[in-house]
Amino acid sequence: MTNKIKELLSKKDFILIAIDGRCGAGKTTLAEKLGKEFSANVIHMDDFFLRPEQRTEKRLLTPGENIDHERFLNEVLIPLSENKSFSYRPFNCKTQSLSEPISIIPSKVTVIEGSYSCHPQLWDFYDLHIFVDTDCKTQLERIEKRNGEEIAKIFKNKWIPLEESYFKEFNIKESCEIKEEN
Repeated sequence: MTNKIKELLSKKDFILIAIDGRCGAGKTTLAEKLGKEFSANVIHMDDFFLRPEQRTEKRLLTPGENIDHERFLNEVLIPLSENKSFSYRPFNCKTQSLSEPISIIPSKVTVIEGSYSCHPQLWDFYDLHIFVDTDCKTQLERIEKRNGEEIAKIFKNKWIPLEESYFKEFNIKESCEIKEEN
């Protein structure tokens, strides 16, 4: 993976990397590692969860639509693709509202990590697509350790099925150039 990133950097002034995959598979850990190795900006898709007023039944029943990819595209990917500074307001799950803006100055490498980062409306903006995977047992153990038993149940019954629907509908894992097993 490091060699692929270095190869891309030898051909381009700046690159955008998407790290998608199953929750609890290690996307954030990989993004942090790449962030340190390449002095990269790391932006989290979790900051673009749908706000409460956007969570319509129709939208949530459509694969890949439980993330605000429209706002992410306009506030993050378009400015990044033009190598421009920008700011965005991350969604705070605890308050169910947008937080104070975060300002980003472009770097040679930007890593977008999180489920839905490879959504078809976002796909073409990236120079490299990575899928991070893990088995179901390990996934649930990690989520329970990270979030507690009650939240793990919500993931098992709501968020994991939504992710799986998205992965299947758009062949996300199969389409990514790099696949990581954790």
